[in-house]
Parts: sequence; structure tokens; C-alpha cells
Amino acid sequence: MQAQLHCFYLLTLYLTTGYGQEGMFSGPLKPMKFSVFEGQEPSQIIFQFKANPPAVTFKLTGETDGIFHIQPDGLLYHNGTLDRETRAVHKLEVSALDAHGATVDGPVHITVEVKDINDNRPMFLQSKYEGSVRQNSRPGKPFMYVNATDLDDPATPNGQLIYQIVLQLPKINNVMYFQINNKTGGISLTVEGSRELDPVKNPSYNLVVSVKDMGGQIENSFSDSTSVDIMVKENIWKAPETVEIVENSTDPHPIKITQVRWNEPGAQYSLADKEKLPRFPFSIDQEGDIYVTHPLDREEKDSYVFYAVAKDEHGKPLSYPLQIDVKVKDINDNPPMCPSPVTVFEVQENEKIGSSIGTLVARDMDEENTMNSVLVYRIVDQSPKSPTEGLFLVERYTGMFQLAKQSLKKQDAPQYHLTVEVSDKDFKTLCHVQINVVDINDQIPIFEKSDYGNLTLAEDIAVGSIILTIQATDADEPFTGSSKILYRITEGDSEGRLGIDTDPQTNAGYVMVKKPLDFETAAVHNIVFHAENPEPLVPGVKCNSSSSAKFTLIVTDVNEAPQFSQQVFQAKVSEDVAIGTKVGNVTAKDPEGLDISYSLRGDTRGWLKINHVTGEIFSAARLDREAASLYRVQVLATEVGGSSLSSTANFHLTLTDVNDNPPRLVKEYTGLFFCYPLKAPGSLIFEATDDDQQSFRGPQFTFSLGSESLQNDWEVSKINGTHARLSTKHTDFEEEIYNIPILINDGGRPPLEGAVSLPVTFCTCVEGRCFRPAGQQAGIPTVGMAVGVLLTTILVIGIILAVVFIRMKNKGKDNVESAQASEVKPLRK
Repeated sequence: MQAQLHCFYLLTLYLTTGYGQEGMFSGPLKPMKFSVFEGQEPSQIIFQFKANPPAVTFKLTGETDGIFHIQPDGLLYHNGTLDRETRAVHKLEVSALDAHGATVDGPVHITVEVKDINDNRPMFLQSKYEGSVRQNSRPGKPFMYVNATDLDDPATPNGQLIYQIVLQLPKINNVMYFQINNKTGGISLTVEGSRELDPVKNPSYNLVVSVKDMGGQIENSFSDSTSVDIMVKENIWKAPETVEIVENSTDPHPIKITQVRWNEPGAQYSLADKEKLPRFPFSIDQEGDIYVTHPLDREEKDSYVFYAVAKDEHGKPLSYPLQIDVKVKDINDNPPMCPSPVTVFEVQENEKIGSSIGTLVARDMDEENTMNSVLVYRIVDQSPKSPTEGLFLVERYTGMFQLAKQSLKKQDAPQYHLTVEVSDKDFKTLCHVQINVVDINDQIPIFEKSDYGNLTLAEDIAVGSIILTIQATDADEPFTGSSKILYRITEGDSEGRLGIDTDPQTNAGYVMVKKPLDFETAAVHNIVFHAENPEPLVPGVKCNSSSSAKFTLIVTDVNEAPQFSQQVFQAKVSEDVAIGTKVGNVTAKDPEGLDISYSLRGDTRGWLKINHVTGEIFSAARLDREAASLYRVQVLATEVGGSSLSSTANFHLTLTDVNDNPPRLVKEYTGLFFCYPLKAPGSLIFEATDDDQQSFRGPQFTFSLGSESLQNDWEVSKINGTHARLSTKHTDFEEEIYNIPILINDGGRPPLEGAVSLPVTFCTCVEGRCFRPAGQQAGIPTVGMAVGVLLTTILVIGIILAVVFIRMKNKGKDNVESAQASEVKPLRK
């Protein structure tokens, strides 16, 4: 009885737990695979095998571990708790036996997989970790790892671990300097940590790191924590001091000049040329040592700037590049250079002892302000040596030349040649200096004749014409400032109408017209010339009358056209001035003093008239700013008598606005409609404009209904200065056209009001558009009219057909009578 109850209990449990394959709980003996969660209560039924005679019982063998059993009736179950971590898969065999214990079926293979449950907590491999990091290390690059294990199935959330930093000590300004990869446990610096970590301020940090299974979900997960001590080490990735390299070194190259080091081994180093030089003279090896690859020349380039770059094995930069500064040190490898093959100075023969003659400036390509470029000057030869040697001195360090013993005389020697030694501390160079002795200006210019007579010219002679050639001579040395002659007019040309150019070879003076001559201003010019040198005369010598000459210029009259006082005359009046109002005036004069007659050209609108004598301009018709706000005409001034020459000027009349145009609609509104019947009050928008000039704020119109009787049905409201809204006050309108009068006021001075009408149609709508039946469209008859026209047409056709029928009948009768008559009467030709 107890065994029967036990079997009933197992069968009940079997039915409720639902173990089996493909939704079946029992079946024939065949290989099968079952999945069972670990940690379940014992006495769990798995499956029941059916026996076919002569089989009467079953046998279980294999990896039962004393847990799996089978009853004689084929009921497979386990009576112990399964543990996936002890055995994840059980390989069993089931055989069917007859009454004698002989195998009649099987054995067949049965596989039981133990499915994981989260019954193991993660555990860190160490209770405490220690690591170190360099300051300024790259953010996000792990410098150490923490590791934890979980015995649960890693293919399920039970064994999926998530790492997290719980605490950072110290935590400055509530900023995290460290971060952790939640899957790998790799600890790295944050951006702030890379920037702020400093072993001087805080040499160490402590982190509390936790790990959770179940993918980090809060519920039903286990966790563990560990302590991490991190030492901060000084960053050795630093730019070296400026490197100095002596130019033109003869040592074997390449030569190591400096080095850089990344904080950790394995970095890949390279150099980046900032200046993109055609030949970059530096290199770096994979130890971080930097070399100069060939000798440098300071005179070619005195400094270099480039960058050292460190990258990881994937080619990504480990940190910011380091700037390398190289200065090329000078050696004295350049001799002094003369400024030119021969340096020429001039000195007047009356110069005093000690006077400065000039300065020789030699150059040295070596570095400035160093002993390599300090130059010393010394005169080593003078030619000729007459009247004596040592006539000149040179300042030792500046190269300035002076007269040393006496003033020079050109008759002694017109030219001296000096050889000058220019030296630095290692080199010497010979430069050549030529000193020309210049004659002093002790001779005055003398005109070849004192009076050039009379010259008659018409006043319209072209500007630039040469009218006279004058000549003076000077006994000083030719082609010097002492003998060159400059001419100027001292009398007779106060307005500067003439000018004189000097021929540099002959000293001839060419008198030319610089400004137009004017008979009316001056008919006769008594011109006085004066000749002088650009170099001042020596003391005691002065010009006299021999340096002056004269001639008389007679200007003849040429009839000229009148001349306006200005080319454009402007005036401004209001557009509403009365006809006959003076709006401006023009003035012109005739050079010959003739009277002038004024007339207008281009007065296309006939708005103006001019007084032919005074040049006053009057309005001749009503002006309209809206037609032309700026009215342009030409004024013609014609001399009265003489050759009747004339000239023109422009007259511009600006019209200022008055408020003389009432507001109006901006366009013709012919398509305004509401769909009939109106279901709700609606509105339409319209716009007004005004032809008058508007203020900077634009129009400020006001709107109102033109009839008080419409106020119960319609309403007008202003939107802005130009737009308004026409709205219905109810929905009870007929299907027809309403013409709504609107008053628009411009608020001007004086205010003007325009009356307009808005046609609004109430009509049947089809697809949102107004549908007008044919009978209501202009030019198309109504239905009744169409029917009437159709009946009339049919009636007319009937009458026509009747007339035709009668005529045909009468014609047949006539034909019969004619035939009868032909039988009596003979035929006639």
C-alpha cells in the first residue's frame, strides 16, 4: 500500500513538473536528451519509458552518481540534488529486461544536461591589488587589471560579470580620475585624471572595486569587492631643453643630440617636421634617441622646430607630441663682404677738416652681436698720394670716413682711390673706396640774352605746348649740382599758367603752358625768369642781373562758350506748389561778356519753364512726386550775338511728398468666397496700399465698414498697418454675391480716406472650391433658357422641312402638268 502511494505521489509530481522531450512525458525506449535545473528538490520525475512484451522491467546504468534511478515500470527520476559545477552532463543507459532478467531492448543512451542556476557568487582572485600609473598617461588606456571568477555558466547571465569603481580616495572636487572597463576589469585614467594627476600633490590613490554577476542587474545577483592601491609616478614624457648644435661640425654623423622617453616600454617613436623642409636633418630611433643626420649651416638656417611622437602598437598616439627646439650655434666661418666692388663718395673742395665724407658698411654673414661679426676698418692705401698721404681717416668700428689734414682742391686731384682692410677676428677682406672731389659752386648762371622779346599766342593754345626755349650757362664743373641750372618765373605769372623744364644735358629751359591761358583775365604777361643752381653758392658769391631774363607774352582773344558756375544745379520743392512758383535758378557767364539766353532741354513732362534772361526756373504745370520724385532736365546757355556758342548744365528738381493719394486695395479681389451654407463664422484677409511716400514705419491704415447697416452681419478688424480681416458675424447668408463697402483711412496730414468694395461670394463648394452652376455664370444661359432655345431650334427646323416638302410636292404637280401639255404642243427648238 505504501509503495502504491509512493508511486502515486511520483506520478502526480511527474504530471505537474512537466519533464520530458518535445512536450511528451512518456514513450517507447529510444535515445533521448533531457535538461534539468540544478539545485531542485529530490524525487523529481524525468520520463517514463513504455515496455513492449516480453519486456517486463527496466535497468539503469552509467553516470548515475547514486542520484538517478528507474522503476520497474520505466519511470526515470532523481532523488538527490543536482550540481552543475560537480557534473554538468550525466551519460546514462536504459535497458528493457524480460522476466528472466535478459535484455530484450537496449541499452539506449540517455543524456541529462544539468542547467545552471545562479548559486555561486563571483570572487576576486586577490583581496588587494597594487598598481602604478604615470601622470599625463593617455586616457582610456588600461594600466592594470582586476580579475574575478564565477563558477556559474559563463554562457548565461549567471556567470556574466560587471566591474565598477565604488569609491576613489582621495576624490578632489568630486571628480573621478580613474575609470574601469566593466567587462575586462581594465583600469585607466579619465580625461580629468590624465590632466590633473600629480605625484607631488597626491602620490597615491585607493579604489574600491566591486564585481557583480547576472550582468550587473541589481536583483538576484551576487557581488564581491576588492581594494586597489595605485601609485602615481612622474611623467617622463617631457620635452627636452633647447638643443644647441655647432654649425659645420666635422664629426661623423649621425650625432645624438637629445632623447625622449615614453613612460612604458614598447612605444614607437617618430619625428614630425613642423616647417616641411625639403631636407629634414634629424632622425629618431626606437629607443627615443634623436640624432642630427648631417652638418648644419647657421647662415642657411639658424633654428629648427619639430615634434617627437610616441605611438602604441596600433599606431595610435600615446600622448601629445613633444616640441623639440634646436638652435644652431655660430662659428666664425664667413669673411667680411664689401657692399659693392667700389664704394663712391663725393666731397666738395671747400669741405673743412673733420667733415664726414661717407660711411662704408661691410657685411658679415656670421651671427650678429657676437665677436664673429664685429668688423674693424683700416685704410691701407691711398692713390694718388698728392698733395700728401693720410688725407683721410676711417672710424675703426663704424666705417665712417673723414677729412684728416686739409680741404681738398680739385686741381690737385679730382679723384682719390682708397684700399680699406675690413677684418673680423679670423678673416680679412679688402674693399675699394672712390672719393670724387666736387667743384664748389662759385660761379653764377648767366643768361645768353636778357630779353627774349614778344610772343603772341591765342588763348586756346593746348596745355603742354612748348612756347619758348631759354638758355643760361654756368662755369662750374659740368653735370654737378654746382652747374645744373633750374629756372623759375619770378614775375608776370601769379596764376602759374607757365612752367619751365630743364634739359639735363644742355641746361636749356623749355617754357610750356601748364594751365589754359585766358585773354579775359590778362591779355599781356611781362614774364621775368631767374636761373639758379640746386647747390647753394659759396659764401660771398651772389646772383646778379645776369641770372635773370624777360619776355612779353601777348594773349589774343578766342570766342568761348558761356560757362556755368556749376555743372549740376539742385533744388527741392513740394509737389503741390502752385503753377508759376519759382523752383530754382541757374547762372552762367560768357567769357567775352556777351549776354546769355537760357532754355530747357529734356522737359518731357512740360513741368518747368525758364526765364530766358535771368535763368530763373518756374513750375509750368501741376507737379506729381508719384510720377517722378527726381525730375532731371538740361539747361542750355547760349551767347546772344557773336558765334551763338552754347553750353549745358543739369538741373535736378527733387519733389517732396504731400498726402494727395487716398488709400486703395493692393489688387482687385475677385475670388473671395465662403462655402454655402456657412457652418461657422469665417474671415477673409485683404491688403491696402497708398501711392504717397511712406514714413520709415510704413503705412498705418485704419479700416472700417462703409455702411452702418452691415454692422450686424460683418466686421472689419485691423491686422497691421497694411492688412485687415473681413469677418462674418453669423452664418445666416444667402447663396449670392455681397459687395461690402470698406473705408480705408491713411491718417496723413491731412488724412485721406479711400472707399473700396470687396465682392464676397457665398457659393456651393466642390473639393474646397467654389462651384458656380452654368446658369449663374456670365455669358452662359440658364437651364430654362437652354430648353427654350432647344424647342425654338426644333420648331424652326420643322418649319423649314415643311416648306421644302410643300415645294417638292408643287414641283411634282407642275411636272405632271408640263408632261401633259407637251403631249398637245409640239416641241420647240
